[in-house]
Formats: sequence, C-alpha cells, structure tokens
Amino acid sequence: MVAAQLQSIINAHTQLEKVSDSTWQPKIAQTVTDSTDAIYLAVPETVADLATIIEAAAQEKWRIIPCGNGSKLDWGSLTEKINLVVSTQKCDRIIDHAEGDLTVTVEAGVQLADLQAKLQATGQFLPIDPIYPQEATIGGIVATADTGSLRHGYGGIRDLILGISFVRADGKIAKGGGRVVKNVAGYDLMKLFTGSYGSLGIISQVTFRTYPIPATAQTFILTGDAPSIATAIKQIKNSGLTPTAADLVTGSVSSALELGNKLGLLVRFQTIPESIAEQGSQLDAIAQSLDLSVTSYQEETEAQIWQKLSELIRIPQSSDGITCKLGILPSSAVQLFQELAEISPTKSLARIHIGSGLGSCQWLESDRAAITRMRSLCQQQQGFLTVLSAAKSVKQEIDIWGYSGNTAIMMQKIKQQFDPQNIFNPQRYVE
Repeated sequence: MVAAQLQSIINAHTQLEKVSDSTWQPKIAQTVTDSTDAIYLAVPETVADLATIIEAAAQEKWRIIPCGNGSKLDWGSLTEKINLVVSTQKCDRIIDHAEGDLTVTVEAGVQLADLQAKLQATGQFLPIDPIYPQEATIGGIVATADTGSLRHGYGGIRDLILGISFVRADGKIAKGGGRVVKNVAGYDLMKLFTGSYGSLGIISQVTFRTYPIPATAQTFILTGDAPSIATAIKQIKNSGLTPTAADLVTGSVSSALELGNKLGLLVRFQTIPESIAEQGSQLDAIAQSLDLSVTSYQEETEAQIWQKLSELIRIPQSSDGITCKLGILPSSAVQLFQELAEISPTKSLARIHIGSGLGSCQWLESDRAAITRMRSLCQQQQGFLTVLSAAKSVKQEIDIWGYSGNTAIMMQKIKQQFDPQNIFNPQRYVE
C-alpha cells in the first residue's frame, strides 16, 4: 500500500524499495522493533520531492525514520511500527559558498568530507569533528548534535549554524535564521533542531559560518596523578592559553594510546607556529611544576591521535559495547573519572571536554549496573548520561535518555507543536 501510493506521486529519480531488499536492512534492524508490515526506503533527489513524500505520509499517518547515510541509526531509543525510512543522501547540493563572508549553505545530504574538500580549496573549513567524518551527512550531524573536541575552541554545532530549513510534518518547508523566507515564531529553530534526532521535522538545508584553516597544529598530552591533572586544568583555564581542543581522558584511554595508565590531558593548539611555540612553552612550565609527563605530536601524527581517540571511545569495540554521551560540571571531571575507575577500572573508556563538561564514554561489556551508577554520579554533578549505541536487549531494559525533572514534559509539548500526529521517529527521542 505504501509503495503503490508513493509510486503515484514520486518521479523516476526517487529511489524506492523495500528495506528488506536493500543494503539498509542491518542498519534499520538496529533501531526498529515490532514491525510486521514491510518497511520501505525512499531516497528523493530534491527537497521538493522530499516535501511531497512527507505530505503524503502526513495524510496517511505513516511513521517515518528520517536519516542521511544512516551512520547513527543505532543511536537513541528503539522505535516500532515504522512504515517508511526517508534518506536525504541524494539532496546533496552545495548551494552557496560566500568566501568573503565566511558562510556556506548546503543541503542536508552533503557529506562532511565532501564539504571540507570544497572549503579546503579556498583555505577554509567547518570546525566539526563527528564520529564518522567520511560518511556523516550534514543533516545527520546537526540532528544528532554530533561533534567532538573542536567544540572547545569553536563551539558546538548550534553555535556554527546561521540558518536552517526543514520539511514540516505536513510537508511544508519552513526556514529560520539566515536567508529567512518563512519562520516559525517563538522558537530558535537552529538550537531546537540541533540534537532533535529527526523528531520535529526533516532538516533539508543548513547555513554555517566557516573558519580559515589554521596554519599549523600541535598537540601536547600531559599524564600524571589525579590531583596534579586537576591543578593543571585549573591553571590552563585561568591562563591566557587558547587551545582549540582540551580533553581529559581516563587511565584506560591513556593506556590504549600507549601513554601509561594514569589520567591524561590532551591539549591542542592550532594557530601560527610562533604562537604554538610560546603556548607550548607555557604548558611545559605548568607540567614541570606539577611533575606531569608531557608528550607532543605534530603534523600527520597529531591529526591521527585525535581521530584514534574519537574512534576508541565512540565506536563500539564489540557487539556488547555500549557508548554514551555525558555531561557534568567541568570542575567535577577529575572526581568523576576517579569514581569511574572504582566502578569499572578496566572495562570503560571515557573523555570529557574540560571547557564544556561534555564528553563520551564506552563500556566494553554490557554492564547495566555500572551505567546506572555512572548516570547517578553525573546527575549529582548537575549533569546527565544518555546511552547512544547498545544492543537491542540492553535498550529494552534500561532508560536510554535518563531525563529528570520537567525536561521530558517540555520536550513532549514541543514535539506536539511540531509533529502532532507523531510521524517522525516515534519513541526514538520523545513520544
């Protein structure tokens, strides 16, 4: 029935097939449960075709999973009784790059790697470092707020967005921020859609601010005991040093990076060589005064250390691996890692950005009790812990998001405003 109705409205360029007959089957199976009817995959080539599909879905009350390349379909809660998966991967035009204004406008299906290559030719880049930089699409990155260590120097995803367009639950196109044609009064759409997991609408176009590519980069890794690392963090934050990334990592991560088994602090400078040399000297002085070991990396090895760090913690190391996003008061990061070492000394990997207090962690084995305890510790420090990827059996047994207070109620009200029929990603984020 779904296929027959869609065939009557889509053009020949729109891909339509059963998920069970496509290469998407393993990805969809990770997040969908209890779907007795066939699920179809639609991949439109234009935003107009995308809007037409959503309009038909609204009329028929089809339940939809929006996505780009599907690299993060296993994040969030399980969903059920899905009729349609809609991918924006073919809506992949780079619409405009205003080099002088340092802005770029792209469709949601543009892959970050392709965009970076386009920007690099003009000496610019987008300071976003998601988990799958070669596969991730712009729409998926924004929808999951997926960025990493560069947020220390450049801010998070929502800080980089100037404008956004999306297809509403009724198939109409709405816009907010830069180049506004039609806005939705009362909401900051850029912030609202960042991290919304496709539950409010399908992102179709985004305008970002870009930055000049740094002249050079160097990363320093300080390792040592917890009190000294905590003091070093305070001194760095109170100094004139301007790192673009600064991450605290557990001893298990230091060990995996072959730096011993003590807490580590990765500090990255990206600027002109003279500035890096001066700031590196100041950082060395801080380390020596606290009896901390220092290792430095440059050029290709320097970039590889950050990529390895992200993959180590954020990509499941086994089928039993559980990855999480967490946040606490930055001043409590060292204490949290000390307590984590007691809860799970060898089976967990974690990092926290010292400026924002946001971070990520992975349990190498399915340890529900440890996750519950870790979430409690985060909440005690005015923070949170949410599960991203895990086996279906785990997600069926534990609270994925762990929201407390009135947060869930507020999000449910927003969901009702944007998607009253609950067709976008039902249950995956908010019901």
